[in-house]
Amino acid sequence: MTTGTGGLTGSGPIMVGTGWRITTQCNVYCLSPSQAFTVTFPTQALKDRYTPYLTAAIAQLNTTGVQIAIGGIETPDYATVPPRGHIQYGEAYRPIGTPGYSQGLPCWNTGDHSVWGGYVLIDTEYWDGTWTLTEVKRKNILVHELVHALGLDHPNSDMNNDGLVSSYEVVKDVNGVTPLMTSPNGGYQDSRAGTLTPYDLAGIKQLLANATALGVS
Repeated sequence: MTTGTGGLTGSGPIMVGTGWRITTQCNVYCLSPSQAFTVTFPTQALKDRYTPYLTAAIAQLNTTGVQIAIGGIETPDYATVPPRGHIQYGEAYRPIGTPGYSQGLPCWNTGDHSVWGGYVLIDTEYWDGTWTLTEVKRKNILVHELVHALGLDHPNSDMNNDGLVSSYEVVKDVNGVTPLMTSPNGGYQDSRAGTLTPYDLAGIKQLLANATALGVS
């Protein structure tokens, strides 16, 4: 596997570029352009809660070639992988054990390392008043976890060459905007919150390009 900084060039798969990184530690290398994804929810109430936060980003993803749509109601089984193509949204108290943090994880196709589906667990503290969160941050976080489930990792890197990768240590555009996938709380901090930045879209496009490079249809 190869790495690069420029994006959609090279004959082989590229796993990291400017402002994006693929979740290779989860054995994900690509997104199959023929794989349709459906976002499901455990209850109608949660579907009603989350759908407005996801709609704009899902429209963006479709423009890149990712086939993804809001689906229906489905009870997740966290002891196994979800049905193929399903990204199951849910809620849990401190999913990773840290206050205020949620979790999004991709599952991978063991045959070709493409994204199979995934899970998203949103911290219930966002809604019960125990964790103070602006609506801008909430919008970004809810989409951030979806994009984790599609195979992108945090793009933070050692920008100052001190040997450490720190929070917010990531590329910024000329206006100071960081990738949505920045840890923590990246993305647009204005009315565009909850949408993918050009950095994130480049990563998604590379996931799709990697499928071609790997012969995944």
